[in-house]
Amino acid sequence: MKKCLYKSFILVTLLVLSSCIKDNEPNFQFVPLTIQSAELPDSFQLNQTYQIDVTYSVPNGCTDFYRFDVTSSDTSTRNRNVVVFGTMRIDEELSCTQETQEQKSTFNFRVDYTETYVFRFWQGEDADGNQQYLEIEVPVI
Repeated sequence: MKKCLYKSFILVTLLVLSSCIKDNEPNFQFVPLTIQSAELPDSFQLNQTYQIDVTYSVPNGCTDFYRFDVTSSDTSTRNRNVVVFGTMRIDEELSCTQETQEQKSTFNFRVDYTETYVFRFWQGEDADGNQQYLEIEVPVI
């Protein structure tokens, strides 16, 4: 009898632990958000920091702003690719509104070079799968 109770206890413990393991799976994924517009100054000054306002689309009520990804282009230190990332909740039982909303966030940018900067803001893909960008040049004076 004790052996049967012990085996039952072990079985119940394993079932409880295995159900907890599933709960540790991520319930979100990172998604790029389409940039609609960006507000930059007409020119930069060397060694100054500027706030760059970016308006982007959030595709549904399950997606929230996460962060900006601002990277140098492989071809030049003056080129910057800008992507807005969001987190999209993917819980199966979650019901989300499907309404697209525009939101605005800001990132800081420090000017370290004297050449004109070229910002490439990610706007999604066209029908052929080609990446589309909003390009804005800002000279350094």
